[in-house]
Amino acid sequence: MYQGDIPPTEAHQRLKANAAAVLIDVRTQPEWTFVGVPQVDRLVRLSWQVYPTMDVNGNFATEIEAMGLPKDTEILCICRSGARSASAATALTQAGFTNCWNVAQGFEGDKDASGHRAKVNGWKAAGLPWVQS
Repeated sequence: MYQGDIPPTEAHQRLKANAAAVLIDVRTQPEWTFVGVPQVDRLVRLSWQVYPTMDVNGNFATEIEAMGLPKDTEILCICRSGARSASAATALTQAGFTNCWNVAQGFEGDKDASGHRAKVNGWKAAGLPWVQS
């Protein structure tokens, strides 16, 4: 099991406090393009599930290992709402990474009463920096 779930504000604080920490955005290319991405210095974009089939990326941990990150790197995984990123953090922990965290609420957070995201909680709702391409 990964280290635990943390809110987006804590993830952002950890990234600012630890120059070696990495945020891995595990969403898909369309999400990065159309919804936006966190604006942080050490952002890795690597999909946990491959669009459009949404099959799990069987090479996910291997691709992270190939980046040469030390196994004790503080790794924060984020997705839309916190589910895919929890799976990614678990896979990285199983691959020997010892300091993996899940960003609970994710980038867009839970749906509001009207069914819209990015208003109730999550990275965007917290007013943390992000950009859209």
